[in-house]
Amino acid sequence: MTDTVFAQIVRGEIPTDLMYQDELVTAFRDIQPQAPTHILVVPNKPVPTLADVTDADEAALGRMIRVAARLAEEEGIDEAGYRLILNCRAHAGQEVYHLHLHLLGGRPLGRMLSESEEPPAPSDHLARVIPPHNLPRFPLPQPSRDA
Repeated sequence: MTDTVFAQIVRGEIPTDLMYQDELVTAFRDIQPQAPTHILVVPNKPVPTLADVTDADEAALGRMIRVAARLAEEEGIDEAGYRLILNCRAHAGQEVYHLHLHLLGGRPLGRMLSESEEPPAPSDHLARVIPPHNLPRFPLPQPSRDA
């Protein structure tokens, strides 16, 4: 993976409005905010896209969501509501290929997609090949019963 601006921010090489950092994740304000609150939460270990996530990344992804919720509370947007967005690749609008979670809030955010945009055509090959009731199930780790 090429070095990204987010990796440089994680390492402290690029100044930023740092909101949170620990051994797994880093959070900072977006330099081109799309809402009054627009914070990015990234894993410290570079993962290019959501499609590249492995079992080893689960702790960081869970931490990203927990940190976003905590920051929403600190920003005072938790009661009115906020949106978390993970974009994956070009059609979703991913611009930096270092997985990142957008925390947006501070105003009504409207619908997920603009009504003026046409919904995507059903071109996904899996949707055509595998009927929804036959979609593959991914095994998830079972909680330990030793507790």
